[in-house]
Amino acid sequence: MAFRKFLSALGVGAPEVETTLSTAAVRPGDRLEGRVTLRGGGADTTIQRLGLEVVGRFEDLESDSGWKNPGVLVASHPVGPFTLRAGETAHWDLGFDLPWEMPLTHALSMPVNGGRVAVRTEVAIDNAVDRGDFDEFRVHALPAQDRLLRILRERGFRYDEAELKRGYAEGADQAVDFWQEFEFWWPAAYELTGQLEVQFVAREHDLDLHLGTAARLTFAYDDTGDWSARVHEHLVASFVR
Repeated sequence: MAFRKFLSALGVGAPEVETTLSTAAVRPGDRLEGRVTLRGGGADTTIQRLGLEVVGRFEDLESDSGWKNPGVLVASHPVGPFTLRAGETAHWDLGFDLPWEMPLTHALSMPVNGGRVAVRTEVAIDNAVDRGDFDEFRVHALPAQDRLLRILRERGFRYDEAELKRGYAEGADQAVDFWQEFEFWWPAAYELTGQLEVQFVAREHDLDLHLGTAARLTFAYDDTGDWSARVHEHLVASFVR
């Protein structure tokens, strides 16, 4: 992002901020890095707090087309207070260890409808807080997630959208207090109506696949077995009467 004046109430000569990410695309479990640059304005300024957060759009915010109050997914340790001298340029490197359950914005090489995440730079001066710009980035699915989503597609499930929800899903062994739910329409072959809600709980070496209210299926990333057959048999046993 280009330099941007913040806290416009300070008027002409206000400090400026720029947040630059080292990459625009990551996967769950990766480390997201970048740099924040503050450039002093026409006078010395006391920066009370500089904070960085990875944020996402939750289901209850979907009616808001902007990023007014997104939910925090990962937060960094705040910096401050400190004095930014007139005309001075200061830098801070940022780093976020993204959780394995990080919401996806892309899967099967396509954008995920309903998936958006960003880094928010927050600056506080004179008891006023500027939320700054939102630097969006892409989170691509893990290979195992792509494999399972492809299986659902090949079996006729039609993807609708994904929603980011707060809290803990029933029966899920989550390490974070949010989850992403993928909604699929049932194919005619299963003779069921409505939608199937799908959740991934990923870890370093394996993941759990939650299909609606059925018990979870666990897949090791190095498992070379027939995942498609396991998914189908699980769906039939759990939902088809």
